[in-house]
Amino acid sequence: MDETLLEPAGLPGAEHPIAVVAERTGLSRDVLRVWERRYSAVAPTRTPGGQRLYSDADVARFRLLAAATKHGRSISMVAGLPTAELERLVAEDEAARPAAAPVPLADAHAERVLLALEHTRALDGTSLDRVMRRAIAQFGLSAFLEDIVPHLMHRIGDEWRGERLTIAQEHLASAAVVAIILESIRAVPEAPDAPRLLVTTPSGERHAVGAALAAAAAAIDGWTVIYLGVDVPAADIATAAATTGVRAVALSVVYADDPAQISRELHALRAKLAPNVPLLVGGVAAMLMSAELEQPGMVLCGSIAEMRAVLAREAIAA
Repeated sequence: MDETLLEPAGLPGAEHPIAVVAERTGLSRDVLRVWERRYSAVAPTRTPGGQRLYSDADVARFRLLAAATKHGRSISMVAGLPTAELERLVAEDEAARPAAAPVPLADAHAERVLLALEHTRALDGTSLDRVMRRAIAQFGLSAFLEDIVPHLMHRIGDEWRGERLTIAQEHLASAAVVAIILESIRAVPEAPDAPRLLVTTPSGERHAVGAALAAAAAAIDGWTVIYLGVDVPAADIATAAATTGVRAVALSVVYADDPAQISRELHALRAKLAPNVPLLVGGVAAMLMSAELEQPGMVLCGSIAEMRAVLAREAIAA
């Protein structure tokens, strides 16, 4: 285990204001307060004026909790553990980490994801909205779309599958994210001669976040976006594409309850679209079905960045 997690934060018995604790742990003041209030992670003392003061032991405990959550553990599961048990758990997680681990989410972005996840647990839509808007203001819309939102939704999906989040919590987060993304699309000015992109999900796919992300990213890159929402039959997508004269169609498939049915919809749509209109398909479920979806005119995109690269080539060719 990283020994800096437990190194003394200062003099024995020292008491530190929250600004010092934030600096020494890498956690924001917002996260420190949330973990203290909602999960009783530590019990700071207070000055006569009400200022929180944290001990060296509190600082060490916050470091351990931060490490545990970075390894994918829920704060609600670890906040009540004794410090010795936290040490053991973090050491075990670090020992089990693959030697060639993927590049982690930037610390500043990960902090926003963590805080958004905690507001999701609390069903606090107002605070969740505020955290996401601050992330856009701090890091820019592109980083929000390509980095923060995908990682947040991945974490929420993992927590839901592990039965640590309810459907209500997942729906609250999805609705809040989609609302902000669609608002950002409306804020992007349209050029009269911009190429057009139709964005939706196929019949049977009701998850909106992936499609909304694709729509916003395309709008930022200068495309005029026709966003149809979710769960649209292939025939209706093809009719809309022909009616609006789009240069490309982008579909998101995050979850496939019936992969065979989704595959049929995608192939049917490809057959109905004009040959010069590429069909871009992205999302977790689409990647799992990649072997079934390989055909001329259908382009699989493993990320928003990949989709933007494909659209850039299409814009040049238009």
